[in-house]
Amino acid sequence: MTTVNDTMNTVNEMTNKGFERMTSLGELNLRAFERLASRQMDSINLFMEHGIRVMKLATESKGYNELVKGQVEAAKELSERLMSEARTNISVAGEVRDDYRHWLEKNLAEVGAELRKGAPSAP
Repeated sequence: MTTVNDTMNTVNEMTNKGFERMTSLGELNLRAFERLASRQMDSINLFMEHGIRVMKLATESKGYNELVKGQVEAAKELSERLMSEARTNISVAGEVRDDYRHWLEKNLAEVGAELRKGAPSAP
């Protein structure tokens, strides 16, 4: 038979563990945001570099044909680098997904174990 103190201790323990879980989820969210924001900045940098390259071409080209050829080459290089970035971003998204899955599986297992431990046994 459980006493009021046992019940209160169980409630306090579950509350503390719930708070710890939410804190770890917040940390996981922060790490995911930092990784994804870093990838976004890398993509922005690609576009900035491309813009600078195209402006440099526009000011330094000796003729129309050289400008167009340079723009085509710059566009080709940008598209190749963007494809590489997209592959990397998909990989990072998969890693973030796996981090969330691991967090969820771990915490669901802990909650299940706590509930089984706290449930009274059938006679």
